[in-house]
Amino acid sequence: MPPYAPLLGALALAASVTASMLHASRSDAARSDHPAPAAALDDPILFYRDPVGGAEVSRDPRKDGMGMEFLPVRRSQIGPLAKLPDPPATSRDEPLFYRDPMGGDDISSFPRKDGMGMDYLPVRPADLRAILSELSTKPRAKRILYYRNPMGLPDVSAIPKKDSMGMDYTPVYEGEDVEVDGRLRIAPGKIQRAGVRAELVRRRPLVARIRVPGSVQVDERRVAVVATRSEAFVEKVADVTTGARVFKGQPLARLYSPAIAAAAADYLAFANARSGDTGLLEGVRRKLETLNAPLEFIAEISRSRRVPASVSWPAPRDGVILERSAVDGMKAEAGQVLFRIADLSVVWALVDVAEQDYARLRVGQPVEIRARGLPDRVFTGKVTVVYPQINRETRTARVRIELANADLTLRPDMYVEAEILAGDAEQIVTAPESAVIETGKRALVLLDKGDGRFEPREVTLGRRGEGFVEVRSGLDETDRVVTAANFLIDSESNLRAALQTLAGAETER
Repeated sequence: MPPYAPLLGALALAASVTASMLHASRSDAARSDHPAPAAALDDPILFYRDPVGGAEVSRDPRKDGMGMEFLPVRRSQIGPLAKLPDPPATSRDEPLFYRDPMGGDDISSFPRKDGMGMDYLPVRPADLRAILSELSTKPRAKRILYYRNPMGLPDVSAIPKKDSMGMDYTPVYEGEDVEVDGRLRIAPGKIQRAGVRAELVRRRPLVARIRVPGSVQVDERRVAVVATRSEAFVEKVADVTTGARVFKGQPLARLYSPAIAAAAADYLAFANARSGDTGLLEGVRRKLETLNAPLEFIAEISRSRRVPASVSWPAPRDGVILERSAVDGMKAEAGQVLFRIADLSVVWALVDVAEQDYARLRVGQPVEIRARGLPDRVFTGKVTVVYPQINRETRTARVRIELANADLTLRPDMYVEAEILAGDAEQIVTAPESAVIETGKRALVLLDKGDGRFEPREVTLGRRGEGFVEVRSGLDETDRVVTAANFLIDSESNLRAALQTLAGAETER
């Protein structure tokens, strides 16, 4: 059912009630032959009086000198008309209406006769001045707005009727269903059948579980490459391949580098020299280190007093080989990557969070990670970085989560789903999200005032999370809000408001 269906139904019923009111107020000509029942709906406007209590009256709506509307006076407000004086024969004022010549309650908007053939008496403005002072203090008779089902079912009628069991529908008078302060009153039986439930507004820390997708990536700080700083030739690659796990110092390949061999020969020559010039020896050693010669290679020269023909190149760290480009016999240029090694004992999960949740993110917030390929495993970590820019195309912010991966279960580019526990320990006023009725421009809640009384209240909302929403204004901890069947109460409120609005339009006519 479309969300506007209850309101359309309410307006249709209100239009039906208004049509009945119009028909009743304009059927004076038929009253003599078909007397109407004394119902509140048959209460026509007789004239209009001065809004500030003056003696002036008018047959038609008008305004006074200050622009105030004249007030309508209905038949029910003036009671029996027998106390009105007989009209003077010389009066030239146009009659406002005509009354029963015997002092009865019947009136007419045009000249007519009673059952005995006596003319109805005209009532002019001068005749009413005696009772105008009473009109300003006399309470107005209540009108019947509609008739409701006697069993509390959601069925109303514009005219009297009976239900399927022969019980009369109960009239609802003006002001009975809505109190002076705007509260709505509903029968207890109907509240119970509709399943209306209410909760106290509470202060609580608001935690939002932000669920976002992402992928596993290598920790940039734990990646190393194997490359020479001079031209070299690969003599032999060790038995390691892409994906193999290696350890720091493990041989990866044997290389021959002319530059390293020349520097090693100089180092050996100065080491064997008798002059004992340690400065020159240290300079040659520094040249070997600049060429990134392994320390084990330099130590072997000092120990064996000879220059090895080739260099055994070791792994710079523990990790997994992500890339191998070295092959036996190839020539490697200076800086060319031969191996790329990554330590996967700690990995990153990079996730993209919607822009609307960006303000909730904080470094250090706990995160739960679930991998699609490992449905039974839950990995825990913390937010380590919230990237400072928003993606222009996706309107998302990137978040980095650091995860321990000792058993290397998580692999680079694996798809994961993250659940970030965003929030803080601050106690704020919250209400259940089910209590909020959002109309687009504003948000409302229904307060349960007890004894079947409900009051709509406009609220200002803030953050949301875990089924609750922050209420920045409009509620406090003493309020009870309706959390179930609130849309049913709201639709009934709309119906009654529509009836009263249209009835008010008829009053102005």
